[in-house]
Amino acid sequence: MSDSEAGPSRAQPFYCPFCGEQDFVPIDDPGQFYCESCNRRFQVRMLGLGK
Repeated sequence: MSDSEAGPSRAQPFYCPFCGEQDFVPIDDPGQFYCESCNRRFQVRMLGLGK
């Protein structure tokens, strides 16, 4: 399944992967977030299961 066929990610991070703060908000596309603490944007997506 390609990225265009995959549905939007339902993953919700609890901490910013860069600074560890919880001060982030969803932005633009589903699965994208903006951390107001470290001023970074990041994306969460499902890559697959298992090996």
